[in-house]
Formats: sequence, structure tokens, C-alpha cells
Amino acid sequence: MSDSERLRRWRLVLGSDACSNEMGLRNSADRAIDAALEALYGAGSGQARKGGLGSSVPSVARWLGDIRRYFPASVVRVLQKDALERLNLKQMLLEPEFLQSVVPDVHLATALISLKDAMPDETRATARMVVAQVVRELQQRLALSMQQAVTGSLSRAARTRRPRLAEIDWTRTIRANLRHYQPDYRTVVPETRIGYAKRRRALQDVILCVDQSGSMASSIVYAGVFGAVMASLPSLSTRFIAFDTAVVDLTEALSEPVDLLFGVQLGGGTDIHQALRYCQGLVSRPAQTALILISDLHEGGSPAGVLQCAAELVEAGVQLIVLLALSDDGAPSYDHRLAAQLAALGIVCFACTPDQFPSLMAAALSRADLSAWAAAEGIVTARAED
Repeated sequence: MSDSERLRRWRLVLGSDACSNEMGLRNSADRAIDAALEALYGAGSGQARKGGLGSSVPSVARWLGDIRRYFPASVVRVLQKDALERLNLKQMLLEPEFLQSVVPDVHLATALISLKDAMPDETRATARMVVAQVVRELQQRLALSMQQAVTGSLSRAARTRRPRLAEIDWTRTIRANLRHYQPDYRTVVPETRIGYAKRRRALQDVILCVDQSGSMASSIVYAGVFGAVMASLPSLSTRFIAFDTAVVDLTEALSEPVDLLFGVQLGGGTDIHQALRYCQGLVSRPAQTALILISDLHEGGSPAGVLQCAAELVEAGVQLIVLLALSDDGAPSYDHRLAAQLAALGIVCFACTPDQFPSLMAAALSRADLSAWAAAEGIVTARAED
């Protein structure tokens, strides 16, 4: 890297407050990049600039256009997130013109969901379009791995040697009958047929119990997408329960994940005990049930009640897992004491990224050792108190 390029990069990183105004900037493009960064991260008199993008929708829209022009999409998403947090642009999210200028991502979707009750009808329609695009992109990225992981973990239980024609697994059937290949006819005689028998009941029951508190916002978006994918699999019976101080069963909305997400009420208190009691009432086949509690465990109800209900579920044979976060946001803030007490009951508690979740569900549905799975993934789990 040349000295001039090194100087240019430091100038863009440090801004005009740390360097001479034009030092290191080569051309108009550099000055435009510097202005976009200055608007967001610039400081005045030692304090972060407030309203650096201006208060009007057109000025913000121009800034959004500039960052899309000069930065890759991954950086644009970071800049948008920082703008929402540093410059308090949430009011702008109520403007349809503004929403039409942004690059949709998970953080934007969670902000829109949290503001949905304050939106006029025109803005709500635009917001739904933005959230729908985020959901589509997440489904394209995550759905196939989720389907493959879950189907693979359950296939052995469903396999049969007397399948009907529509139930034949042709790949496995051909492989099992290769010794019966007929060269004259260039075909395989399927003496042994392998397939999947129809079942009147799903092989496994899955309950997603999701904390609606504001700190869990991005986890809710991912949980909604995964819940919709699992609900589409005939081998699973999937329920989606959202809670704060009240419990809402959103299972009927799983076929329309955008409706599900707009049915969530972000914010408010947290009553995990009440939510677990509700989920306990949904369990009809404990040995075939996986209950995924997605919460930071900051219980506002009864911690003792949470532990008692969790112990009852485990004793009955339910596979209970606590996800402290389901997001890409890094290590979450959570109640370490309650997590340690749950760990003492043999319940694994850890944060999980969306890319790890399909593998987690495959391990859970096959009743694998989840502590060993987490260790193999490099995930740190909560440990029981000494």
C-alpha cells in the first residue's frame, strides 16, 4: 500500500476533526465519502453531532443514496443501523418516502415492527413491503439448510420397506438395488423398495416460545422465519408462542411470516414463568417434543416458578433448550444467575447464530448431546453454579 493510500484511509477514518480538512482526499468521490461519514460520525465540540443528516426526508434520502453509491451492501447496512441509533431517525421510518430509499435488513425490519402501531396506513403498507423483502431474503438464505437438516434427522424414523409409489425414495432405492442392474435393458430391477410411510401424526412436535422484549427484536425476526419453514414440513408440528407479560399464540400466522411479525408487540415486561406454563399445556407427547425458549432470561415474574416449570418439563421428557439470542449480534446480555440455575437442571443455555440454528434443530430432534454439539460449534454454554 502506498503512503498516499495509507494517508487517504486514515483521513477517512479519523475525519476532519483529527486532520486538515482536505488532507489525503484525492478527488470529489473521496470528498463525497468523507461528507457521508462526517454526517453520521462527525463530532462538534467533543460531542456527537445530533441531526447531522438534517431533519427532512429529502436530505436523508440523498444521504442514503450516497452511501449506496460509495459503499458495498454489507457496509450500507452497518451505516443504516448506526444512523438509526446515533441520529434518532426512527421518526423518519414513519415516512413512506424514506422507506423507499433504504436497503432492507434485519435491524431495519425490527425497527419497523416496533413502530408499527404509530404508522399511518400508507406508511404501514410500505413497511410491510420492506419487512416482506427481508423475510424473502432470509428464507432464500436459510430455508434449504433448515429443511435438509430437519428432514435428515427424522428420515430414519420414517423409513419403510413397503412404500406406496408416491412414497418411494428413488435415490436410496436405486442405490440398494444396483446389484440387480440389467445391462440389456439399461435399468435396475427394484427388488427392494425404500420410502417414507405416511403418518397421521407428525414425527416431532416443536414449540418456539419467543420473548417479545425489545432486546430480543432481531431474534424474533429470525425465529419467525425459521418457524415458518418448520411449519411447512409435514414431519413436524410447529407452534409459535410470543410473550411479554401476556402470552400470544401466533401459530395460525406461521404460513404468513410477515403477518406473524406484525403481530408481535415488541417491548414491555417479561413473564417467562407464565409462558412456560402455557407451553406445558401444549405438550401431548413429551418424548417427541422440543421446546425452544428464546429469551435473555431477565424474568420479571417468578424465577422460582421458571425453574419449577422447567424441571417438570425435563422430568416429563421434553427436550428443553434455552437460546439466549438467535441473531448475528454477538454475545447477548442475559441473566447469568437464572441461566446457571437452568444449566444445573441439565438444560443447555447459549446464544446461537441463524446459520447454526438448522444444525441445532437437527441435533435436538435426534436427541443428540447438545452440550457436545455446542462445543463442536465453538459455542460457550452457561454453566451450573458451583
